Amino acid sequence: MAQLVGSVITGSLALLTDTAHAATDAIGLAVALVAATVMHRPVSKTRTWGLRRIEVIAALGQASLLLAVGLYAAVEGVRRLFAPPEVPSTELLIFGIIGLVANIVAMLVLASGRGANFNMRAAFLEVLNDALGSLGVIVAAIVIATTGFQQADALAGLFIALLIAPRALKLMAETTRVLMEFTPREIDLDDVRAHILEMDRVQDVHDLHASTVATGLPIISAHVVVDDDCFQDGHAPTILNDIRTCVATHFAISFEHSTFQLETSAQRHQEEALAAHHP
Repeated sequence: MAQLVGSVITGSLALLTDTAHAATDAIGLAVALVAATVMHRPVSKTRTWGLRRIEVIAALGQASLLLAVGLYAAVEGVRRLFAPPEVPSTELLIFGIIGLVANIVAMLVLASGRGANFNMRAAFLEVLNDALGSLGVIVAAIVIATTGFQQADALAGLFIALLIAPRALKLMAETTRVLMEFTPREIDLDDVRAHILEMDRVQDVHDLHASTVATGLPIISAHVVVDDDCFQDGHAPTILNDIRTCVATHFAISFEHSTFQLETSAQRHQEEALAAHHP
């Protein structure tokens, strides 16, 4: 609130951008706390994963807001380089210091939980960036006070925009990967396929998919073609258990989140024929 009042009093772009950045951080933190509670609600027959993915959606929303703030600061900063308004340096310095102190306190609060999930990590990184933005405001105030170079405020605003944009884009990319169900970065499906094919009596692996439901929850599924006699001599359950153990050991995907369908070569050919008739 103090920074908002300061941005109105001083007309500073740097302080306004830092204020918007801080407000977005506060909203993001509030949403993160709500999401952290909601995502652990029990599953149901209509929500088989519960609300685990809400933290991803919330993080994407926060990243979108941050990017909008960064774009505004960039456009307005360039405009003010050519037509800089008068910005009172003393008031700018005072509000910059207030913002820095507030950010340091917030960083200390968030430090212990920054690795918990998308939202907590995003909140910590953005408060860290906001602290750097407050430093930019302080530097701009000192430059204006000592040299009268009014463009320092616009340059500080552009500096804050540069702090915001990369983090926002990175967070958007990470959350989009989850929502689009891309393969987790830490899982190489070619490597998974190779491990399964090395097992005795396994002929082929197809329809291999892996994705992430939420932070720390990767899932995988595949059809595995095995020798026909595996279904007659009782080896099928053993092979299935070996596959799931292999995946859990080498790729850190738990038993309950790996799904493999065993089938014969005849069933595989039947699937191919049906796919050819119904592409």
